[in-house]
Amino acid sequence: MIKEIAKKLLPLVNVKRNVDALDAYVEYRTHEMYKRMEQAEDTKTMFMAQGAIHELRRINTLREEAQAKAE
Repeated sequence: MIKEIAKKLLPLVNVKRNVDALDAYVEYRTHEMYKRMEQAEDTKTMFMAQGAIHELRRINTLREEAQAKAE
């Protein structure tokens, strides 16, 4: 992440209410992607769900990453 983007994200990730909402969304979407993987009838769908889960996990570390890069 580049410093300019990190600085723009700070207002989002420094407010606990926003972080809590993001966490709830990530948890919900991760659960949905696991269901999609379990029900996948082809490998393409399964791999797409795995990729989505990977990106959702990155959102969980967004706060720490933005704060570190903004300094």
